[in-house]
Amino acid sequence: MLDATVHRQLLREASLRVTAPRLAVLRAVDEHPHADTATIIAAVREQLAGVSHQAVYNVLAALTEARLLRRIQPPGSTARFESRVGDNHHHVVCRSCGAIADVDCAVGKAPCLIASDDHGFAVDEAEVIYWGLCPGCAAVQRTP
Repeated sequence: MLDATVHRQLLREASLRVTAPRLAVLRAVDEHPHADTATIIAAVREQLAGVSHQAVYNVLAALTEARLLRRIQPPGSTARFESRVGDNHHHVVCRSCGAIADVDCAVGKAPCLIASDDHGFAVDEAEVIYWGLCPGCAAVQRTP
């Protein structure tokens, strides 16, 4: 987890003002990787009791636009946020409980996959989602 000093530096480097809500959101996402907005709002409110839902949504949008956060949304899931940015990693999602974990690229560096036809696009990222059962759900399923 990054400390507040690093978060302040990241905000400044992204030309964003350092505010208490932005610092609280960065901390919450660091502490709760792949969290949905409800989880992030609850974590932020532990630090800043009076912050509104809209303020957190606005901060998430600004930090995502500045590429300080990454927004992911596996099919059938709400939007999730993570602070692991700057690399082209993928995710594995549990079909049962929805748990999400990071998976490093299988081949080389970004985009780590080559499209059979890029249609002239300058591809810089590939998004892959692996699906299965997490260890806990798989154990429950095996139990008679």
